Order: sequence, then structure tokens, then C-alpha cells
Amino acid sequence: MKKIIVTGGLGFIGSNLIELLLKKNFYVINIDKGTYSSNFYNTKDFIKSKKYKFIKLDIANKKIGKIFKKFKPSGIFNLAAETHVDRSIDSPGNFIQSNIVGVYNLLECFKIFSRKNKSKLIHISTDEVYGDVLKGRTDENHPYQPSSPYAASKAASDHLVSSYIRTYNLPAIVTNCSNNYGPKQHPEKLIPKLIYNIMNNRPLPIYGKGTNCREWIYVKDHCEALIKVFEKGKIGEFYNIGSNKNLNNLQVTKELLKNSKKIISLGKKVKINFIKDRPGHDVRYALNSNKIKKKLKWRPKTNFSKGIQLTINWYFENKSYYKSLQKKDITNRLGKR
Repeated sequence: MKKIIVTGGLGFIGSNLIELLLKKNFYVINIDKGTYSSNFYNTKDFIKSKKYKFIKLDIANKKIGKIFKKFKPSGIFNLAAETHVDRSIDSPGNFIQSNIVGVYNLLECFKIFSRKNKSKLIHISTDEVYGDVLKGRTDENHPYQPSSPYAASKAASDHLVSSYIRTYNLPAIVTNCSNNYGPKQHPEKLIPKLIYNIMNNRPLPIYGKGTNCREWIYVKDHCEALIKVFEKGKIGEFYNIGSNKNLNNLQVTKELLKNSKKIISLGKKVKINFIKDRPGHDVRYALNSNKIKKKLKWRPKTNFSKGIQLTINWYFENKSYYKSLQKKDITNRLGKR
């Protein structure tokens, strides 16, 4: 049985990836340092699996090299990262530490391990490294122009991985994905925050005029793509992963309202509330994912209408998920500067 390490596996994408890896009969070691966005609720369905092991550790800790040596994984998926743009506006230092220093340590440890062991590192990044894309779609050769401290820290980590590939022949691949949505996402992010507010008869806060546009992909489609990259991807390559489906925040909100009405009667306070935009807010992201479609024969399976209904259903069926979080992490606004 092949062993896989997933860093950041208590988080949104990481826990969904682990669930899929277990279904595909991999043995998974989850390494997570346990931040505010880490949640054991996300692993409750497989925590007792004999194919699963959790280790609490920061990827900036050199002990991670000993874990590589002990378990000898055939693959490592690095999802350990600070990810919320608003938080990066308020506290950029945390993002530098996790997304740059942490990745540097991971690379140093993997460099030593990979000299004697056949393995592959998949570094998961974001479309935000490309910055504002007012027209067209960014392919893998598009220049990096990050706007926020978060995006800049992820861009730096991508460059670090790329440099280790070239200088040390490190067996690694970088993926850049569009906005994910789906089960287990922390409600500091748009869709689960809006679902929480719909459930609790609260106004729906939307930045600016709601025209900021993102490309949305269902998390399980992203996870399928990551496994495809691990199994078929070429060492040293970058792969964009997207749905080719763009919606602005207002369109997303209206879709949520439409689908929520099928489940509950909306409260009187559940209304769109336009609030002051955050600083440096990119207008639009859009990926060209032709490379992964042509080279690796991957395509997303879940359209937005189906995906959003699955997402809403999960949160309504898992109301205790919100109780596992601190209320201030759900309701407080960050990134006002």
C-alpha cells in the first residue's frame, strides 16, 4: 500500500483530499500544526481508519525530515498554508512564516529524503499569484503579479519550489488552482460565511458592489486533479486547475439564496448588505486550464449549480460544524485597512 503525506490535512482542501486518497486505498499521514482553520471535525469520518495517521507538527519544524524517513512516502501533497487574504492584510507576518519559511524547511527536508527514496512533492498554490486578470485567462507562462501579502507569500513559495527543482533536481510539481468551494470550508471564506448567515437570519456582507469575479471549482474536482497530477504529472511542471466557470460575488450570493429557499424559509434579516471593499481587492481571476486537460486528460465533473447545492446540503446537515469553531472567527470582519 502506497503511503502519502498530506500537510495541512485538518483544513478544507486537505481533509477532502485525504478522504479521496483513502477511498483510492492509499495510507495517509496527515501533518498539521493545528491553527484556527484546522478542524478535527473535518476528519471525523475517517479518524479511526487503519489507513490513516495524524501527526501534529509545523512544516517549519525540522522533525518533518524524520517523518519522511520513517514512513517513506511515495508522495507528499503540501497544503499547509495561511490562506485568507483579509488576515494577510492584518497580520502578514504569519503568512511569511508559514508560506515561505515553512516551505523552505519542507524543501530542505525533502531534498535530503529524495536523494535515497523515490518520491514526489506536489506543492498546491493559487490563481491569486497571477494578480488581476481583467481580460482573458492566465496560462502557466503568465507572469506573477500578486496583489495581497497572501498572494505574494504563495508566489514566493512557488518560486522556491521551482528553484529547488532546477538547482537540486528536486522531484516536485506546482499546481495553481482557482477558488474552491464545498464541504468543510472555514466560514471566514465567502460561501460558508453566507450559508452561516442565511441559517442564522443575518445580513449577507458583500464587498464593494459585488462585482469582484472569481473562477469557482468544487473541492472534490480539485482533489481528483491533484491525484491525477501526482500519478501522471511531469516533474518540474506547473499545472493550472480550474473550472472555466466565472461568477461575481453577487451572482454567487443570489445562487445561494435561490438554493437555500428550497430548504428553509429565509429570515427577514437575510438580505444583501454591501460593505466597504478591502484594500487592494483584485477585480477578477481566471485560469487557462488547457494544459492539464490535454496532457493529463482531467476535466471537472461538477457544475456550479450542482456543486453549490451539495455544499449547502452539507452545511445544513452538519450544523454542529459551526459549533466547533470560535464565533469570532465566523462573524468578525478582518482586513479593513
